[in-house]
Amino acid sequence: MQQKRGVLFVLSGPSGVGKGTLKKMLLDEFKDQVLDSISATTRKPREGEEPGREYFFISRQDFLDRIANNDFLEYAEFSGNMYGTPKSYVYSLLEQGINVIAEIDVQGALQMFERMPDCVSIFIQPPSHEVLEARLRGRATESEEKIVQRLSAAERELSYAMKYRHRIVNNELKLAYEELKRIYLQYTTEANK
Repeated sequence: MQQKRGVLFVLSGPSGVGKGTLKKMLLDEFKDQVLDSISATTRKPREGEEPGREYFFISRQDFLDRIANNDFLEYAEFSGNMYGTPKSYVYSLLEQGINVIAEIDVQGALQMFERMPDCVSIFIQPPSHEVLEARLRGRATESEEKIVQRLSAAERELSYAMKYRHRIVNNELKLAYEELKRIYLQYTTEANK
């Protein structure tokens, strides 16, 4: 019997919208079926992050060399740092029949849609600009300048929501997760028929 290919889920949305929390909930519930895609980045690790777990932390020059060698499914620059999805890592998991969820920004997602048109794209939206701003400020992890940059980026990102196959408004976390789970099961059930 031929092994089924895994499904790639692409999850995007503005910073502070809760996409990381939703992704973690899905990974926790379906830990035997889906893995988190690990991106490469030029940013420095945050406290508690480990190389190869949250990200592959690499130098800017190494990142640029990998771009030249077409080693990324997508890549983007955000807030002065570069992020990219290593092609071989994702392809290897999918070929083994493992589902993969990639949390990437809109710039990267648009590239991913071109390179992997069969991916399942999901955009997480805030209920309002005010709620998003309150969430970002509530983190208390970034300067005022960074918060302003992230809010400006959010406006641009929200304009691309209609390019995604699915959109979820994260007004209430439990309901947003139920919708994400429904989408996940829809595609993984279809893939296993």
